[in-house]
Parts: sequence; C-alpha cells; structure tokens
Amino acid sequence: MVCSSRLNNTMRLTALDEAAEALKLRKHMGVAEARATYPKLDVIEDDPAANRRFLEAIADWCDRYTPLVALDGVDGLFLDITGCAHLFGGETPLLKDILARLFQMGVDARGAISSSPGLSWAISRFGQGGIIEHGEVEQALAPLPVAALRLEEATIGALNKTGLKYVGDLLNAPRAPIARRFGGSLLLRLDQALGTDEEPVSPRLPVASLSVERRLIEPIGAEDDILALTGQVAVSLKPSLEARGIGGRIFELVLFRVDGKVFRISAETAQPLREPKRIAALFAERLQAIHDDFDAGYGFEILRLNVLLHEDFVTSQGDFEHHQQKDASLAAFVDRVSARLGEDCLQTFQLRESHLPERAVIAVPAIDHLSAPKTRKGHPPPARNERPIRILRKPEPMDAFAVEVPDGAPASFHWRRKQHRVLKSEGPERLATEWWLDGSDTGDRDYFRIEDDQGRRFWIYRHGHYERDATQNWYMHGVSA
Repeated sequence: MVCSSRLNNTMRLTALDEAAEALKLRKHMGVAEARATYPKLDVIEDDPAANRRFLEAIADWCDRYTPLVALDGVDGLFLDITGCAHLFGGETPLLKDILARLFQMGVDARGAISSSPGLSWAISRFGQGGIIEHGEVEQALAPLPVAALRLEEATIGALNKTGLKYVGDLLNAPRAPIARRFGGSLLLRLDQALGTDEEPVSPRLPVASLSVERRLIEPIGAEDDILALTGQVAVSLKPSLEARGIGGRIFELVLFRVDGKVFRISAETAQPLREPKRIAALFAERLQAIHDDFDAGYGFEILRLNVLLHEDFVTSQGDFEHHQQKDASLAAFVDRVSARLGEDCLQTFQLRESHLPERAVIAVPAIDHLSAPKTRKGHPPPARNERPIRILRKPEPMDAFAVEVPDGAPASFHWRRKQHRVLKSEGPERLATEWWLDGSDTGDRDYFRIEDDQGRRFWIYRHGHYERDATQNWYMHGVSA
C-alpha cells in the first residue's frame, strides 16, 4: 500500500509501507509509473491534516517521557531526554520502552539517542538507530549519505556531482573550499551533527515551571478517584510552591490513558493559589464542564499536575474584621464558577481612559479583574461630575424641543413613545469627541442633567453646536432615577 499526493502538478508517491519498498518503489515516484509496473498496487490519497493530527497525538503520548517534545517535519519527533533517562533505568531501557510501546500501538518507528539532535536525526533516518556514544560520533556518521545532514536537494545534487556522496568524504575535506563552493549552511549542518554547534529543541507546548506526577499500578477511570488523586498530587506540589514563594495561576491536569490518548485540562485562578483542596475543587468543576467529552476508556495510568503560570504569593496576617477572608471567598467563588461555565460568565467593569462615557468603562472577566494590581485605598480614580446610575450601552436618539438657545436644555422631549416635560435642568457639560478615532468632523457633545414633571431624572446630550450646525440631534444616554 502507498499514499499519493499532487506534487508539481503530478500525482506522486509520498509514503510506502514495507511491502511497497520490497517491490523497489520509491518516494516521489509517479503514480502512473508505479501502476504500470504493478497494476494491482493499492494507492490511497494522502491526507496531510490527518497525518498532522496523528503526529501530534503521538507527541502528546511522548510527554510521559519528557516535557520537551518537538515536531520534526511531517513524520518525526525530537525528544530532549536530558535528566529524564534515569527515571526509566537509563537510555537503553528508555529507547526500548518507547519503540516497544509504539509497536504495540501499530506504529513502526525507529529511534536513536545521541549527544545532538542532528546526529539522532541522521542515525534514525539513514542508519539502524540505537544509542551513539560520545566517542563514536564520526564513526557513526562516516558511512551515511550526505542527505543525512538535512541539506537541500540542490546542495545534495551538487555534492554528488563532485564525488562527495558520503559524510565521511566531508569529514576529512578542507573546510574553506567547501564553504566557498557550497555555502556556510553545509558546514553548519555538519557541525550540528557532530555536536560541535549547539542546536536547541523548541518544544511544541509550554514547559511547566513546576510539575508533579503519579504513575499508577492499576489504571483509574472514575472521576472521584481522579479528583482524590489530584488532591494528593497537589499536596506534594505545595512544598515546592512555598519554597519558591510563589503560587499557581494556571494549572494543568494531564491524564495519560492506557491506549495512548492524552487529556489536558487547564484551570485558571484569580489569585496565586497553593491550597490543595482549592486546586482539586477547580478540576472538579472542570470535569463537570467537560463531562460529555471526557472518556476514561480503560483508565488512566499516569496523572500529572503542571503549573503553567505562577506569580509571587504575598502572605499577610488577617485582621479582626475578616476582610481578607472575604476577598479569599470571593476569589474562590469566581475561580469555581469560571472553571465550570467559562471565564466570560462573570464579568465586572474596568475604567478606561476615554472622553466618551460609553468608552470609559469596559466589561472584563472577573477572574482577570481580581488578578489585576489594586490601587491604593483612599485614592479612587478621578471623575468629572456625577454620572447616572445606568448608562445606556449606545445612546438612543430622541425628539426634543429647546426654547433657550444656544446653550439651554430642552423644554420637553419624546423618548420611547412617551412625552416628558422638563421641570429642572443642569448643564451644559461639554465633552469633546475623540477625533483620532472618530474623525475631525465629529461634533462635540453638550450634556444636561434634567428632571421631568414626574420626578424622573435623565442624562441627555445635544450633538453639535447651534452656531455651526443647522440641525441639532438629541440623545438619551443615561437614567438616574
């Protein structure tokens, strides 16, 4: 069986199984040529999106070995196992365990462990795989073709024309003539394979600042068991947070299912958190929120709790009026409701610098508002004048009759199908519009606080000036009582 895709306006082979390779078929071979040689050849159209999802699923599964997992093209992975191999008995047992588990899941993989990503890439794709010791680097690279250095096709072809077909031909060749003829990228790739030039591995997911995990002898699947174990793991995490003087803001619960599927569940808090019970309560709400999409299957064998974002944890003694306890209770309430229903379910208002009242306040998630730095007590933000209790999200046009022009308030107005007669008024308060947003031709606003004959108070404004505009537009913007 082979896979095909359109390359350069021609259907060509992109992937082959072992049986197709035994028939001497090769990648980038034309589909017509392959079928002419083997009419019964089973050709399947390639699906790059599905291949990507499958590769990312394997990368998630590989997180059980190291958090530093990076994608390598469309069919490979880089794993930085520095400091992780001893957890699995050494490099040899680690590599055997990875390949054996992948084989059991139906994935035919080849891997190599070495001192550099470039060398591991070359040995796993053009060699037999395995573990390369530090003193065996040149001996392992020498018999490999120059394509093992991750070069461009044009460079590979130019090297082959000059008789440089193997990496060993480059190891003893003078570097200056090679750089002049083939460019500096060839020597860079060679040095990366030899390990003399550093090549960092960029992980596909953010690396947790702190992480605690539990490997289970018997898989668990019930939500109560998962939450109980999460609480136990959170207890183990607390001393590390205390030692660093920090608290977690974003926690991630990673569940590794027996069949290889990985669930990642994140929860955010309004304030830095250390308390294990509150951490477990957050994930109790998250599991309830994703209940329909949560499939434990045959159970989970690894549970990991990550701290993706942390902040300084400020400790202070509580007062006699329990103000701090009230703040903690509010933060806990916001955390749990946001974890269950989403961050946007609870919103509060935040002041913004703007001349226009409808832009001076915006709604933000309450969980973000509680985490923002607080201003000092006794210094509220400045305000121009008294504002109504309710400000309309968008000013509503109305009909008004004004007697005292040009600066007087209307004597009566018609709004929402009802006529109002004005008894008292105060104003005008002129607010200039934001010309850098609305344009220079936008007129100013003259605001009035008025009271009608029924005792109801409104906040209205006139758009424009009598001396400039022939027509005047009146708008209702707020209600005081």
